[in-house]
Amino acid sequence: MRLRVNNETRGRLLADRAERATSFVDRFVGLMGRRSLAFGEGMHIEPCNSIHTFFMRIPIDVVFLDSGGVIVKQFSALPPWRATSVYFQAKSVLELPAGTLQASGTLEGDRLVFEPVP
Repeated sequence: MRLRVNNETRGRLLADRAERATSFVDRFVGLMGRRSLAFGEGMHIEPCNSIHTFFMRIPIDVVFLDSGGVIVKQFSALPPWRATSVYFQAKSVLELPAGTLQASGTLEGDRLVFEPVP
């Protein structure tokens, strides 16, 4: 399923071609092995409250979201071969191309909205 992700707080589009990963395999594989991630693409992983970038080739922007879609923690340009802490408030994670958060002015506390793309 493809998703459109809007930062409702800032009135900014973060992704219009995000994928949703809900199965164990999809969540485990995530973005590993991809050589690039274009602006507008992303991966919403649910449930999830920590990630790693082992075996990844590119840095990514990462937002941890609570059950209401509010950002509880974010990382800009998280490099490959890193692991985050566990964020117990987080129920899902959105991974985006590096630079998306800065370009959109997205900050912790902002609320994101996910809509299916027909």
